Amino acid sequence: MPRPAGGCFEPVSMDQLAGRGSGFGAVGSPDSTEVSDPAAHCDDADHLVGGYPRTLGEATTSLRDCVTHLRRRFAEAVDGAADLLDDEGRVVGAEVDLDADCELGPTEMRAKCTALEAFGRALHGVQDFYSHSNWTDVADPTRPIGAENPPGLSRPAPSSLLDLRGSGIPTVPRGLTTGCFVLPDRVTGVRVCERRVTHAALNKDTGTIDQRTGRAADPTTPRGEVGDNFARAVAGAVIETRHQWQELRTALRSAYGAERASLLACALTHDDPVSECAQRNQATSSGRVPAVAVVLVLLGALAASALLLRLRRRGAA
Repeated sequence: MPRPAGGCFEPVSMDQLAGRGSGFGAVGSPDSTEVSDPAAHCDDADHLVGGYPRTLGEATTSLRDCVTHLRRRFAEAVDGAADLLDDEGRVVGAEVDLDADCELGPTEMRAKCTALEAFGRALHGVQDFYSHSNWTDVADPTRPIGAENPPGLSRPAPSSLLDLRGSGIPTVPRGLTTGCFVLPDRVTGVRVCERRVTHAALNKDTGTIDQRTGRAADPTTPRGEVGDNFARAVAGAVIETRHQWQELRTALRSAYGAERASLLACALTHDDPVSECAQRNQATSSGRVPAVAVVLVLLGALAASALLLRLRRRGAA
């Protein structure tokens, strides 16, 4: 397989982050180990004006819990990346070796794997935000507004709410809602989701994504089938994913300086960073800092096209 041009994620490294086949990658890992934690998926931040069983304050708290959770994962990625290099700024071979796939969870000790897992978990949440909320979408104009057809905000990405480098309290716009999730997941809520906006009513989780072009088609959820809601959610997730990678690059520079951050990004994206990033180190030392244009369209597309698998796994939990 030819290597990607420029500084994109190379195939094996991308597999660890985005997953391949039916296996979980770092982005999919919350559906394995955090399936019941609404903060990992930006779920349960639901509210509607007028006689709703949950207050605006409760919904806002749930959404802020999600942002706090994702900020923690993002910070874990920044902190964990430090161990990719030794004190002399050289890539540590044992920390970046991908001869065996990353093991998701506490038994994994390789710094590249743990940093990618933390970043992947953050990406999972921000991508779910677009699928599980009404940030980008619109309501069905043929039906009355209510729990089964909440209003849409039709807002662009990236979202100001998902400031993962920040520490302030995010301002939640009026009318924003995500869905209440409980099994069985039904449009008409059951158990704790009774009379509430549900994940089943609001999500845009399933459809077809062309991984070459990113075109989204053939949605299969009620909300996704309204207008171009599925395509809006996919586009939002892709834009946000690209944005969060740039935010991670910025956070690495703030934490470790420009030269070391460039090497850390190289170690995260390259399949043979011991040799490939040594060349990067020489170029940086000579004053020639190569541009790293990391384009994560594939990851964004996988995040949407693999959502059918995600939902099936969540439903089986």
